[in-house]
Amino acid sequence: LKKCKTILNHNGDIVPFSSVDYDRLIQTVIEPMASNGLRTICLAYRDFSLDRLPDWDDETSIIDQLTCICICGIEDPIRLEVPDTIAKCRNAGIIVRMFTGDNVNTARSIAIKCGIIKPNDSFLVLEGEEYNRRIKSELDEKVEQNLLDKVWPHLRVLARASPQDKYELVKGIIASKINPIGEVVAVIGDGTNDGPALKRADVGCVMGREGTDVAKEASDIILVDDNLNSIVKIIMWGRYVYHSVAKSLQFQLTVNIVIVLCAFIGACIVKESPLRGIQILWIYLTMNILATLAFAFEMPTEELLTHKPYGRTPPLISRIMMKNIIGHAIYQLAVMFFILFVGPKVFNIDDGRPNGSIVKPSEHFTMIFNVFVLMTLFNEINCRKIHGDKNVFREISKTPLFWSH
Repeated sequence: LKKCKTILNHNGDIVPFSSVDYDRLIQTVIEPMASNGLRTICLAYRDFSLDRLPDWDDETSIIDQLTCICICGIEDPIRLEVPDTIAKCRNAGIIVRMFTGDNVNTARSIAIKCGIIKPNDSFLVLEGEEYNRRIKSELDEKVEQNLLDKVWPHLRVLARASPQDKYELVKGIIASKINPIGEVVAVIGDGTNDGPALKRADVGCVMGREGTDVAKEASDIILVDDNLNSIVKIIMWGRYVYHSVAKSLQFQLTVNIVIVLCAFIGACIVKESPLRGIQILWIYLTMNILATLAFAFEMPTEELLTHKPYGRTPPLISRIMMKNIIGHAIYQLAVMFFILFVGPKVFNIDDGRPNGSIVKPSEHFTMIFNVFVLMTLFNEINCRKIHGDKNVFREISKTPLFWSH
């Protein structure tokens, strides 16, 4: 538009195009279109004489002294699944940010339609130039982490973003220490200019059909269907793997703590381990293996999307899991020691040690083993929920391995 010196008026006549007309066109036509999410394109032409043809390789001299025909607003419609996908990501505790090459008004309009921001939100919507001014040192033009930390928590839309802007933002968020548990960053892109950010991110996702080869090479996951709803499935399955490992770990630690302490303390006091080696081997070969398979084959549900992200630094064993492990271990040890020391009198059974001699007892130690197996079985059910959920039986029927063994 800046190259235009004349313009067609409403009658089709060519009239001069002054700087005042330029400003008026920006304010009354282009900015309203951009605010409605339209991408603006100026259509213009120039007449050349056949007697004196220009140098077609000299683009600067050709694209000058143009006549403006019109300003077109082209809409790039948002995919139907995008608002729902972004809403699910927000419910899962994931902050969605948009990088685009469009101008700031178009970018803000698209972000509002997608649900990334709301019209009255106070989040930052910046252009690349303003963004760089805020995060770079005035002396050497280098990105300062402390300056970036003041911007990125509030930034939701970055317009006119260059590949370097995207890369620096991803790098800065990963390196930031604002969040004690750290930030895990995923980037979704499809163009060659997204390559550096995709490579630097913890998880890089690229569109399979529209993505360039450079973007695919730099990414970790390729969405073959180009459907953003697949992002929600990726999040759900990622958390499912994490939960399965955590459940199995909680179960295994409880079992091992009880076995070790029971065998050690029992051997120290009664001179013999209440649990035989073959019994411990049976527990490991049957119950532990089946329990691990049961946790692994429990299909993921959308309930996983209601939990907040785990972050980068927290330990795999959370406080709730540690409480469960210690609580179950204390309870099981208390029951087993009660049977070990008081069981013969309470249940009127022979402990197998008359006159202080060490004899292989049968009923007494068999009862201890059977009680331990039953408590381990119920502890397996308790380990299905690791976030303090009270209903541990919910949807247990959907995993046959839980009730088949």
